[in-house]
Amino acid sequence: MHLSSKFQFRDWLLANDPALSRLRMATRVTLTIVLSVLILLAIQALIAPLPRAAFGLGIVLSIEGGVAVRDKGNSRQLVTRLLGCGASIAVVGIAAGLEDHRFFSDLVFLAVIALASAARVFGPRGFAIGMFAFTSYFMGAYFQPSFAELPEVAFGPIVAVLVGHVVRAVLLPDDGRRDLLRSLESVRGRINQILFKLAALAGGDVGDDDRQELRQLEDRLKEAVLMAETFIPRPPGGVFDGAADPAAELAIRLFDAHLAAESAIVLSVQSPPPFALVHAVIEADTAELARYEGMAEAIKDQPQGETMRALLWLGEARQQLSEVINQGQAHFFSSIDAAEDTGQSPLVDFSLANPLLRAALQITIAAAIAMSFGLLLSRERWFWAVLASFLVFTNTNSRGDTAMKALSRSLGTVLGIAMGLVLATLISGQSAIAIPVAVICIFLAFYFLQVSYATMTFFISIVLCLVYGMTGVLTLDLLKLRIGETMIGAAAGTAVAFLVFPTRTRGALDTALDRWFLSLRALLDAIGEGKSGFELIALSQRIDACYRDVTVAARPLGSSWSVVTRPGQIRQTLAIFLSCTYWARILAKNYEATAVTDQEKLIAADLALIADAAPRGSACFFIKRKASRTTGRHLPVSREGARVGLEMIGSALERLYPQPDVLPFAPGEAIARSKQG
Repeated sequence: MHLSSKFQFRDWLLANDPALSRLRMATRVTLTIVLSVLILLAIQALIAPLPRAAFGLGIVLSIEGGVAVRDKGNSRQLVTRLLGCGASIAVVGIAAGLEDHRFFSDLVFLAVIALASAARVFGPRGFAIGMFAFTSYFMGAYFQPSFAELPEVAFGPIVAVLVGHVVRAVLLPDDGRRDLLRSLESVRGRINQILFKLAALAGGDVGDDDRQELRQLEDRLKEAVLMAETFIPRPPGGVFDGAADPAAELAIRLFDAHLAAESAIVLSVQSPPPFALVHAVIEADTAELARYEGMAEAIKDQPQGETMRALLWLGEARQQLSEVINQGQAHFFSSIDAAEDTGQSPLVDFSLANPLLRAALQITIAAAIAMSFGLLLSRERWFWAVLASFLVFTNTNSRGDTAMKALSRSLGTVLGIAMGLVLATLISGQSAIAIPVAVICIFLAFYFLQVSYATMTFFISIVLCLVYGMTGVLTLDLLKLRIGETMIGAAAGTAVAFLVFPTRTRGALDTALDRWFLSLRALLDAIGEGKSGFELIALSQRIDACYRDVTVAARPLGSSWSVVTRPGQIRQTLAIFLSCTYWARILAKNYEATAVTDQEKLIAADLALIADAAPRGSACFFIKRKASRTTGRHLPVSREGARVGLEMIGSALERLYPQPDVLPFAPGEAIARSKQG
């Protein structure tokens, strides 16, 4: 029972955290902070007293070292950390030297912000060094160390950088093979979740809530598959030479498992499968699966038969994937070497055409506004406003994204301070309890960082309250000031995002849609040229990745603060793109050269629809459509898959801009219409 629970917990963890990447990052950050603080305390006890700035820099650079350093390879990471350490000590020295000239110091802070933001044009290394410099000047101006204390202050950055490198390179190192294996286990776990849901629906009616849950499970599976694909090393060009390559065989098995799961969802929604069949797939009951294979063949022209064949396909693909996981390095991974980072420098563009440079100007202007209004509230705590204005621009690609992040930071801060005030009051004066609670909150903050920025901010705010409580400076006025400064920074960032070099949400969505249409056109062109095999699969995977970018770009349009009628339209349109992406994968999987009758006619029709829809960009997200009538229809995925793929791509594209006098038609009608025409 104990072992069973252990494996269930592992499966749950992998199903929610592919490759355990979130767990590893949170553990790295937490461990680096704890070890750095302990070492600094030892230095203080054995060598010399250290100023508070040394501890503050040690903590914040431990965080930046775990989050901002994104180079591949230990040697490149070490170089980035050392350069970041040098930048940190330099800007702290500047802050200390300018402490008696606060107005000039504030202007220099803006210059540091501008340079740190602009450094992102140099790629991951520039981003990391910029973050080191910004946070270090922030801490230097906040703690106000004297210039004479600079040698002692330098212990903080040095210890954080060295400990961070040891933690990442030695204690919790990256391992491409291990990450690939874990990501494959995550894929299997999410397939199991889909099977459990199908078992619950077996033999009954599928309601709207069930469809929504299946769609969410499908999205979660796609996330895990995309991560697993990034760990599979590919030759130049991304196309394997043949199935003899173990990496190519693995890519095909992963592709099959993903496509089989999607097909099982599509067909089960239209005709729920028998419970006994789903149970047989879950338990890998060979005898029962063989019996249902015969039943599926006997009713192959009926909807239930297609559903059975899809479940049988999923069972086979799942079993093959399990073999990959169980055999591990003994079979597949022994000849798969982790892809090495070439270390090529990105193309540097300092023109305003570069969105990174425009973002740097936005960040600097927002910081200046936040600084001005923050100073009106407090001469000592205005840095919080600047910090908020800086961070709301991180990892955003449109003004809608920035507004959402600003709102998340504000809500997370308010709720976190409320909870932190309660905890700090309850455990006041009990450091033996407060310290472990703070460590747990730090871990949770960075575990949820990639999932919810508001959640991360919530836990960090709790940690700050606990620290204030342990240092004896916790007051209600201080917490109110923290909230006020954060609101100022979030508002400044949002205002600048909308007014200065605004990147409209629809503009970002137009760009993502353009890439999606180009990828779909490339697949159809490749089929027209007679290509097949791995090349088509690679092109279909590119469409899948572009669809993910479309969902990210469209997210602000469907957020809760949008017009209340929009989320339904946004989800409906995304469902059309998802359907088209799915059928592109079916097409790539089943296509064989010269195997499709009327191929040229079908491809030409789809290309004409792309030519009509692509120039309209995101306008399709604001069209009201009537729901498709899919009840009682079935799709012959198991037969004529390539032809059906071409037809259904056209059907989906037609639904983007339906004709006023033509109702959207169901998948079965698309097949009938194409055969008649």
